[in-house]
Amino acid sequence: MAAGIVATLGATQAQAAEYEMAIATLLPENLTNNSIYPALVHFKELVESRTDGEVEISIFAGGQMGSEVETGSQVQSGGRALQSTILTSGAMSSFYPQYQAVTAPFLFDDWRQAWAFFDGEWFADFMHGAVEQADMRYLGTFDDGGGFVAFTNNERLIKTVEDLEGLNIRTEENPAHVATMQALGASATPLPWGELITALETGLADGQFNAPVINTTYGLDEVTDYTTLTGHVYNSASWVVSEAWFQELPEEYQRVVTNAAREAVTLSHGASAMLATASWQKSCELFSECYIMPTEERQRMAEVARPAWKTWIVDDFGLDAALVDDLLSQVDSLRQSLPEEAYARYGQ
Repeated sequence: MAAGIVATLGATQAQAAEYEMAIATLLPENLTNNSIYPALVHFKELVESRTDGEVEISIFAGGQMGSEVETGSQVQSGGRALQSTILTSGAMSSFYPQYQAVTAPFLFDDWRQAWAFFDGEWFADFMHGAVEQADMRYLGTFDDGGGFVAFTNNERLIKTVEDLEGLNIRTEENPAHVATMQALGASATPLPWGELITALETGLADGQFNAPVINTTYGLDEVTDYTTLTGHVYNSASWVVSEAWFQELPEEYQRVVTNAAREAVTLSHGASAMLATASWQKSCELFSECYIMPTEERQRMAEVARPAWKTWIVDDFGLDAALVDDLLSQVDSLRQSLPEEAYARYGQ
């Protein structure tokens, strides 16, 4: 009987899956400190079980397969070694420039609004452009670090737009962020992530902004004193798959992949919000002072920042003004409709 079991196991191991899907992410192989890796693990379980192992999923976490641009190029080239990757907004924009439209400051008021937009029909249609321009099929949007960002700085607690006047803020090397900071009265110093801590320690920059989970995980409370949750930027990460590889799948497996991706993204949304909430509470313990900017002040900041950003993205970056207006209109429509729908269903 033992010999029979060994023979059966050997035959099972020798039987290769019909299709292989390798997914790359910069995030670590950890089920508790980020929201994307657990979602990919759940996706793997769903796909492999629903295809009886005919589609085998491998997850390469922690940057094992290279930078985002490097993994994006591998996926774009046909998906022979790497079939899928996760691209944050800057990297996604390098393959699909129209994605820069999503960098609009103060785009969303809350997570529900952001999720409804990214998981909606308009955005799915918008992302079909990535197939035409980059041979990448869009599977969904993750919240990068919880989405909404918080300022940290060494000079003062930011409570109003006037408090930003004269501050030197480190930004990502993203001209949209530079334009936004300058419009708000701050100066911007674009620097790569690896130079951030030194810039804050030496005074090259007075402050920076990142998701609270980044601010606490990387000890930014040790080099800055004050933090304000403004949510002026919503960081997102696009999940893409090689279009060439996807078209090789039978339709029944395409349906499994796309449906499982929807569930994985939904799982990630909840985990992301939980981590962001916990990290903000931790921020208020670690930093000298913390502050959540109220809606009225966020609106004042948006009225200053949005026109400057729109001028930059249309006149300098070259996006079509009609596309930008349509995107902003879609979000504004959700801003109005979601609270009304909630009250109609649960409040009356």
